[in-house]
Amino acid sequence: MTHEPRREAGADPESVPTTGAEPVTTAGGEPSGVRAEWPLYEVFVRGKRGLNHVHVGSLHAADDTMALTHARDLYTRRNEGVSIWVVRSAHIAASTRDEKDPFFAPSADKVYRHPTFYEIPDDVPHI
Repeated sequence: MTHEPRREAGADPESVPTTGAEPVTTAGGEPSGVRAEWPLYEVFVRGKRGLNHVHVGSLHAADDTMALTHARDLYTRRNEGVSIWVVRSAHIAASTRDEKDPFFAPSADKVYRHPTFYEIPDDVPHI
């Protein structure tokens, strides 16, 4: 059983406001309107027992302050975080899988950085 929006007798059905259940989209299927123009932010949260920030998701926001507020509301609802970072996705530079071997190859020729290069004396504890 479907429910139609309630309207006054004699009202034009085309003028009845919709419930907003269906998002407004462009011909390409992308969301239209102001929110579609908001930049995408990546959200990183540091847990209470964690030492580093972990990527937890993404969100759209009008500015940095709104992104922090929305990130707090979405990703730390159960008091699981002590610090939040939000970064515009457009500002993140990353290596690709295709670059894996050539990008990290320079570290292989620096043998002095490997612990096998050094001999540890017997009288040095806990190394």
